[in-house]
Amino acid sequence: MIFKKCLLLFFSAPFFLFSQTEPAKYSFINYAANKIVYAKDSSSMLSFYKKLNAFLNGKENEIRIIQIGGSHIQGGMWGDELTTNFQNLKQTKGGGFFAFPFKIIKTNSPPYSTSFSNGKWKSCRTAVLKNTCPNVGMAQITATTNDSANYFGMKILENPHHKKFTTIRVYHNFNKSFFFTIKEQVGFKRKDFEDRGYSQFILDAPMDSITFIMVRKDTLQRDFVLYGFDVRNTDEPGIYYAALGANGASTQSVLRCQLFAQQLKTLQPDLVILSLGVNDVQGKTFSSEDYIAHYDSIVSIIRQASPTCAILFNTITDNYVRKKTPNKKSATVEECIYKLAEKHNAALWDIYAVMGGYKSIFKWQQAGLAKKDKVHFTVKGYHIFGDMMFEAIMRSYYNNFKN
Repeated sequence: MIFKKCLLLFFSAPFFLFSQTEPAKYSFINYAANKIVYAKDSSSMLSFYKKLNAFLNGKENEIRIIQIGGSHIQGGMWGDELTTNFQNLKQTKGGGFFAFPFKIIKTNSPPYSTSFSNGKWKSCRTAVLKNTCPNVGMAQITATTNDSANYFGMKILENPHHKKFTTIRVYHNFNKSFFFTIKEQVGFKRKDFEDRGYSQFILDAPMDSITFIMVRKDTLQRDFVLYGFDVRNTDEPGIYYAALGANGASTQSVLRCQLFAQQLKTLQPDLVILSLGVNDVQGKTFSSEDYIAHYDSIVSIIRQASPTCAILFNTITDNYVRKKTPNKKSATVEECIYKLAEKHNAALWDIYAVMGGYKSIFKWQQAGLAKKDKVHFTVKGYHIFGDMMFEAIMRSYYNNFKN
């Protein structure tokens, strides 16, 4: 991987570790590799650091971070820890997060929010290649109902980073056969943005949960499609984090999401973290050329939706195939990601190297940090990812804004 030698490394060790509570506890973790590296032009990431600097100095109200991936991201534990660390920089509870209603379609949810409904819903994931999913958005999955009377909603669960919200956007398909509104006796202002794909509700008082009642007015058009909730607390500054991940997602399945660019544009991210690839290399037909071509298209969509945002590529975690076979393709993906970072003038965090490289997930599993499938991680393992990514970002930030 010759490209590594020509990267500019904006990294210096500050006088403290930002979030790593157990420094160098695990001998198999490569702590020295925990750094952000850049290609020839690091200006977009430096722009993110500039905004972060303004936020820390009270000149910006919100930092918006999006992470795109598969089950590592849907589970929410990595993002939960990352968000907590960022919020703790100013001890704030503002900002917000994107929440897909995973519970109403009976799949796993992140630890900081849940959803509920009395209706029957079906899901469609683009990661299941046999599925024909019309108009899937940035969550890579949809929740659809045709019930004549229904309620649905979301609730913030106990967590260290967000407690209340003052505004909520409901992303949906604007089927005129259905009408929904807030059930609670609370004052609010509503505005529908059909061209952006959401209805916005500004609340008179902060809330930690909300319920919408929905009625089917006629049967001319079937199916109300729910794409997710954007919840924000605008009463104080904070971090906005969107986990755009669905189980089984790959670079190919993201490109099957027809509304991805339209919806991503509404979030206007400052930083997009790209964490795709584990599912790409689990199949027999993996091709470096296809993987790079898919990622080229994803970057193009991101640039279209948010031209000035910074992009941070991740290499992929070490993994096994069917629990038994170490996956040599992970090292190939590492090489691909370095090429992509150079090609798109993006930043890079080498999680594969941080883990310890080839076969390292076995050691993580033995230490209780990864699960027996040697693909996924335990809560503690994901928290280490969140801590170490945060530390790498902040070290690079302080190197550039230490004065």
